[in-house]
Amino acid sequence: MRGRDIVVMAICLAMAAGLFWAAGAQLDYINAQRHQMGLVVNEPLENAPPSLAFATVAMGAFRGLVVDILWMRADKLKEEGQFFDAKQLAEWITTLQPRFAAVWEFHAWNMAYNISVAIPASQPEQRWRWVKNGYELLRDKGIPINPRSVQLYRELARIFQHKLGGVSDDAHKYYKLQLAEAIGPLLGSEDNHLSADDNAFYDALIAMPTEWARIAGDPNAAPFIEALQAIGEPFTGEQKFVQNYLALRRNTARFPQAAFDVVDRFRGTMALQRFDLFAKAYELRNTWKLEPARMQQVSREYGPIDFADPNVHLPLDWRHPDSHAIYWALKGLSVAKENKDPDAQRYETNTQRIVAHSLQNLFRYGKIMILNRPAKPLDQEGPPDEAAAAIDKDVFLGPDLRMFNAYNKAILDIIAGYEDDRTTRESLENGHRNMLKNAVLSFYQAGLKGEALRIYNRLRQRYPMNEFRVSLEQYVINRWREELESLGIHDAREQIAMLLTEGYYLYAIRDDDAAAGRDQLAQQIYDHYNTTNEPEFRIDLPPMSVLRYFALGQFLNSGAYPEYIRLGLLNRIQIEKPELYKQLEQTEVQLRQMQEQGTP
Repeated sequence: MRGRDIVVMAICLAMAAGLFWAAGAQLDYINAQRHQMGLVVNEPLENAPPSLAFATVAMGAFRGLVVDILWMRADKLKEEGQFFDAKQLAEWITTLQPRFAAVWEFHAWNMAYNISVAIPASQPEQRWRWVKNGYELLRDKGIPINPRSVQLYRELARIFQHKLGGVSDDAHKYYKLQLAEAIGPLLGSEDNHLSADDNAFYDALIAMPTEWARIAGDPNAAPFIEALQAIGEPFTGEQKFVQNYLALRRNTARFPQAAFDVVDRFRGTMALQRFDLFAKAYELRNTWKLEPARMQQVSREYGPIDFADPNVHLPLDWRHPDSHAIYWALKGLSVAKENKDPDAQRYETNTQRIVAHSLQNLFRYGKIMILNRPAKPLDQEGPPDEAAAAIDKDVFLGPDLRMFNAYNKAILDIIAGYEDDRTTRESLENGHRNMLKNAVLSFYQAGLKGEALRIYNRLRQRYPMNEFRVSLEQYVINRWREELESLGIHDAREQIAMLLTEGYYLYAIRDDDAAAGRDQLAQQIYDHYNTTNEPEFRIDLPPMSVLRYFALGQFLNSGAYPEYIRLGLLNRIQIEKPELYKQLEQTEVQLRQMQEQGTP
């Protein structure tokens, strides 16, 4: 090679090196401009596991092609019903493309809906495991990696609202019970005499330190922490210490006697009171991903009202899945607005509707009652104390009329967003009018006539129609008359029996106000049909005492209610309502005498 060629090559290499250096010097500026212009699709993951961080960069430009192939294969497996195989591919996709929100959504939906229902309803615990895996995947993994994805917040809210809060799954009561039992111990503090229904409890949670170092160094809490730490295992480490403390307060038998002795020694002290609040706030933040300040904010806007002062909103019942749905839907919308997400407007309507539907569920089924049910002995030859200790639980859902105001406000907000869309607005207003009509009846049935009248006045003012130009009492009677006519029933016996039977059920589960409302309405319908001057509605009804007796028999012989609930009702009536019990006995004797005499 001639000397001239060598010089030319050297110059070219030097120029190439200079150009590479100049390009590298511009890299930081270019990346900054890409961030400002929103052109960064996959930002570097912070605090990610090494395997995930490696997988997201190792394949370079080929990563997108691999993800496309895996995604098409996963979609085909889903269509073929091979959900478990599709789940494995989805896991690979989330590892390769953690910022791909659609795969997190698919993965969670697949577990919560497809895989769960592939398991027989006779195994609700296995179904629950997959439903729980689905929402935890979004809450604990997908959203932390994609904190600005409204899509994931919406899907998480939908799983809580539809899968857990709805009634379409045969195991829905089991899901509700498991959720309530898991989070229930964190709501309220016996040591501080604070109830989950008290706003002061959430004020106390918010006031607690958020870091372990601060509570461990707090002289008002440190003595209790140090006393438990002195035991050693299992009270070591930050998160482990908190979780085992909470488990200790629920079940002392799992832990050394020394741990219970520590708690017992500190009862009534500020050290235990402060740490108890800290532990519950810590668990809500770190395990449930619920920020107490945001929980309180959501309750202040959408919580149940205090009938004594309608301006006061009480805390939502966080044992109910729809409360979680509201929390996550609102958080997703808030995050989208804060980051000026272009998808925010597209998701806003769906988010509002999730909130409205969840409030509707809370209005209709928001009252959760959990009762212990003595189980059959596990082993006839086993120790008697084992059989006595075997306790199962039932969950019962009832309307929470305190949720009406929040429910009504949410629907009105949605209607207000369709000022320029007459067709959609009229459809929404028809639904709103029907909701108000049903609410009037619900409050009246519950014996809350004052609230029923207020809603009835709102109904008449917003929708002035002929059917609302009568008194409240007459309107309720007219509604029941419509029910009878629409069902083709020419006597009121079945409707009265239905109300009385429902009243017995509500009394059995100790929802006394609602039970009294059903009984009162049954009496009013009875009086109306016995005094009406219209021949077509003049009906000869048996005495009310006889209707009560038959309704009780219908309840006691119904397989729709657990046996222990049915038997417990008789004991409660005998103890708390001896006059009614005596009347029922007398009616039974009279009916037997009439039967013996051949009287129809």
